[in-house]
Amino acid sequence: MRELILKMSISIDGFVASEDGGAKWIFDTHDDAAAAWTVKTVWEASLHIMGSRTFHDMAAYWPNSTDVYAPPMNQIPKAVFSKQGSAVLQGTNTTAALRDALANARPGQRAELQPGGDSWANAYVASGDLVEEIAKLKAQAGKPIIAHGGAGFARSLVAAGLIDQYALLVHPVAVGKGLPLFSGLAAPRTFKLVSSIPFPRGAVAEIYRPT
Repeated sequence: MRELILKMSISIDGFVASEDGGAKWIFDTHDDAAAAWTVKTVWEASLHIMGSRTFHDMAAYWPNSTDVYAPPMNQIPKAVFSKQGSAVLQGTNTTAALRDALANARPGQRAELQPGGDSWANAYVASGDLVEEIAKLKAQAGKPIIAHGGAGFARSLVAAGLIDQYALLVHPVAVGKGLPLFSGLAAPRTFKLVSSIPFPRGAVAEIYRPT
């Protein structure tokens, strides 16, 4: 049985993004050591899961990205959670979509499909009950499942008690307002700190398990 790990960057006051969904502050406090930890963490998955908005954002970027995170993001299988069913994959990595993406390549991208880049079009679509879908994925053999968000999807996993481990990269920034990770809980949650790794620019990788 596979465990579910929630991997997210978070501010010291508990937000995973600003109100408009942006998170520039993540990159302002990132460094090579934090990046290496992130790469190692995402390579440890046998499946990456995410909500539909995050899926579309990632599918538009990673297939032709040369970013250090691109190999695990492209080469490890994906699952997208969406009530749209298979329609959520429409346009993902089709020839036309890839051509448009390459024509408007952003920094960190190049005009060619990277190894595994076509895997986004073959993502598993989970459109059923969240708890039941996660149970089916956990029941499969393999390394852990890593969830990436977005905020609403992550909060749904938290609320349902589905997360076995939290891998949080805590950034030394107070956002003040934005999209929280922990909100609307029926009761306080307690956690056990498994490890804590500080990085040169102040970010800290903290691993927690629910108690």
